[in-house]
Amino acid sequence: MLLAVVSGFLLSIFMLPFGKWFKGNGSVLLGFVPLALFTYFLSYIPAVQSGAQNFSYQWIPSLGVNLNFRLDGLSLLFSLLITGIGTLVFIYTSNYLKGHIYLDRFYVYLSMFMASMLGLVMSDNLLLMFVFWELTSISSFFLIGFNNEDSASRKSSLLALAITGGGGLLLLVGIILMGNISQTYSFQEMMATGSLLKEHALYGLILLFVFAGAFTKSAQFPFHFWLPGAMKAPTPVSIYLHSATMVKAGIYLLARFTPLLGNHEFWNTTLIIIGGITMLYAAFHSIFRTDLKEILAYSTISALGILVFLLGIGTAYALEAAMVFILVHAFYKATLFLVTGIIDHETKSRNVAILSGLRKVLFPVALAGFLAALSNAGLPPFFGFIGKDLIYESTLHSDYFPWVLTILAVLTNVFLLYAGFQAGIKPFIGKLPEQFAKVHMPSPLLWIPPLLLAVAGLLFGILPSLIDGTIVKPAAFSLLKVEIDAPIKLWHGFNTILLLSGITLLVGFLLFILLKSSEKRLQFFSKLEFISPLSLIYNFGNVFNKFSRLYTGLLQNSFLRYYVLTILSFLSILLAYKLFSGVRLNVNFATLTEITIYEVMILGMMIAAIMLTVFSNSRLAAIASMGVVGFSICLLFVFYSAPDLAMTQFAIDTLTVVMFVLIIYRLPKYLTYSNLFARIRDGIIALFFGSLISLLVLEVLNESMNKATAEFYANNAYVLAKGKNVVNVILVDFRGLDTLVEITVLSIAAIGVYSLLKLNVKLER
Repeated sequence: MLLAVVSGFLLSIFMLPFGKWFKGNGSVLLGFVPLALFTYFLSYIPAVQSGAQNFSYQWIPSLGVNLNFRLDGLSLLFSLLITGIGTLVFIYTSNYLKGHIYLDRFYVYLSMFMASMLGLVMSDNLLLMFVFWELTSISSFFLIGFNNEDSASRKSSLLALAITGGGGLLLLVGIILMGNISQTYSFQEMMATGSLLKEHALYGLILLFVFAGAFTKSAQFPFHFWLPGAMKAPTPVSIYLHSATMVKAGIYLLARFTPLLGNHEFWNTTLIIIGGITMLYAAFHSIFRTDLKEILAYSTISALGILVFLLGIGTAYALEAAMVFILVHAFYKATLFLVTGIIDHETKSRNVAILSGLRKVLFPVALAGFLAALSNAGLPPFFGFIGKDLIYESTLHSDYFPWVLTILAVLTNVFLLYAGFQAGIKPFIGKLPEQFAKVHMPSPLLWIPPLLLAVAGLLFGILPSLIDGTIVKPAAFSLLKVEIDAPIKLWHGFNTILLLSGITLLVGFLLFILLKSSEKRLQFFSKLEFISPLSLIYNFGNVFNKFSRLYTGLLQNSFLRYYVLTILSFLSILLAYKLFSGVRLNVNFATLTEITIYEVMILGMMIAAIMLTVFSNSRLAAIASMGVVGFSICLLFVFYSAPDLAMTQFAIDTLTVVMFVLIIYRLPKYLTYSNLFARIRDGIIALFFGSLISLLVLEVLNESMNKATAEFYANNAYVLAKGKNVVNVILVDFRGLDTLVEITVLSIAAIGVYSLLKLNVKLER
């Protein structure tokens, strides 16, 4: 199982040196990787029907983080979607981006994303799940911004990363809270704690952080705006990320946490409200769009809202409906995206207002679009009909205002029917414009994948038993922990639900006939854009940017002396507060040794050197004076029996003075610091800070010495680390990670300095 999860990462690594061999026709062979994974997960269907399958591999046991994977009904459902649709996307991409200079790079990102999604839905450890969660955000950032020469693509990828990444950080806080309360990060062990989390005082806060992660990832209102912008990505990205996988990661998270955090007033109410607003708001938006990708983007947001809405209702009907609708939506929406990609690829246009009659030149594509649109509409005997029936059954049996929720669901589905007809039917009916007369059929690698998905939507509608007991029921059982006896059927007789389905079809079809696509309607609607969440976010960003410029200009102004001044001022205030707020200074001068003549002489040398450094107009003299200060400290170390420190100080000061002298001739002319006020200010701050440090040192000297730490290191340096030099053992072994970080920082600084030295920039005057 571990190999199956990381196979996408292995493929990405393999593509780095050998990717050039897959830029031509050979790229279609890469589709065998997700196909093999799809077959592998299919083989687990009988086992999962009997019970969840667990796989464990040690990773970081000291932190309670292991590679624990669990394949149950829910994870199997998502794994099959990820690998199944992934197979079609890999094959589709081989022709859609054929000849692209960065085709191998695209497959690297796509493989990383597939592996990240598999790891996410398979993880049983919440920290491990979060690692894969963030990897999906990172890999999707590269995919959305794949056309990096386009500023709009770069902007969209950054926006998507900012929104989903920010939500991910909040999700991490929620996971840590859950782990601290449950004393475990294993999902199954958390489940064993019963209602511990729901009864805890921090339950509301946990929900806030979990919802933040799920809502940002799955584009719920008001965080939905990043998804339409992400449509700047190539069509294969839109198919894979925005119809079947990434945007459903938040849905997966909510579904996975339903047994643990659900069935609570806060959980149900929040999901119903947010899901209801999202599904109706986005569906309404979709009828004003003329770009095929934008239509599909807003209808996708609406579908995600429906899923959140169903999880909020939380009944057995609703959860089963959610599992079915995940499949329904994946089939028809992936098909419509594939069809849109073909239309764009062949006609160079996605404007639904001018596209028509393409059935005459793209008949198999038109057939796939028709089938997907009819499934989206919920016309029997398509799978979408079953999905919509289950949605209406869920709302009618809801404990929260059933008729209100049902009306919201009907309105949403009416708008979605219109959007589906616009994307799947409108471009193919009517008269073929002359400008599209020369459009020809694309490669079968493009039109076979959408046709397969569209036919699957029809097949599973006619024979729902094929996936009822094998996929849907196990997925619902993983949420409910009880068996659902009622089978999924195409026909339930004449009832209220059938009437609602008929109303949806009739009103949606009339809307499609009467409401024509128009750029003017979109322009009118865009007048309200200033109050949209996206505009509000951008306005907030502009205000924050102005504040950042002001703050940066004040504190990050490129003058080192001001940086030092700020740091010392802050430290002085902090030290003064700690020393004089309720803490009585207790300096016992009687315990201090008498001042000797050589200490007075060294102190006099240091004061003289410091005065020369401060008031000298010669850089060379200032450097020499600073060297005198350092060597004077060396003498103090010698007098107080610390020769190792003295030698270290001596070496550092000598090296520093030599280096300064060697580079002094490259520096600009010595600047005279003639501002009297600045000199007085700097002098006062320096004296004040030095006095505070002196008081702090004197206070420390009067503290009783605790030798427990020193004794521990002395007793264990050789026993545990096999080193006789205690200081070296502390640095290398006991503080090994700290030392490694310090070495890393110094190495990065050295690389930066070397780069600056090698940089040869000609400044224009």
